Amino acid sequence: MSIPEMTQTLLAAKKEKGLTFADLEKILGRDEVWIASVFYRQASASEEEAKLLVEALGLETIYVRELTEYPVKGLGPAVPTDPLIYRFYEIMQVYGMPIKEVIHEKFGDGIMSAIDFTLNIEKEEDSKGDRVKVVMSGKFLPYKKW
Repeated sequence: MSIPEMTQTLLAAKKEKGLTFADLEKILGRDEVWIASVFYRQASASEEEAKLLVEALGLETIYVRELTEYPVKGLGPAVPTDPLIYRFYEIMQVYGMPIKEVIHEKFGDGIMSAIDFTLNIEKEEDSKGDRVKVVMSGKFLPYKKW
């Protein structure tokens, strides 16, 4: 996956300032995962959010406009090659249909929204090795009958 120039600029500024996404969460009042999605141009910021972000990163105000533009979402049709991202792809390949079946049993025929959606990443300490806990929460959208 090639990283867009804008993303590279944002990540470099974040590193230069010694900031984490958790630090930016405190500044913007938005979740760290959402802020990272703005960096990777998968979400758009409001003008106020973009100004706060640009200021925190010490960037020129010309970046505000691009951060508020509606992005083209998704990684593309290819299978991801980054090992961490590929594991999520693999999880969906192995567990996607079981997850779909369980959701349908519990909610009926429909989908989980990726628009009315939150995603949180937590670290769980474990004596056998720390664990990554990913919590996804999306509004259930039943299919309409007409």
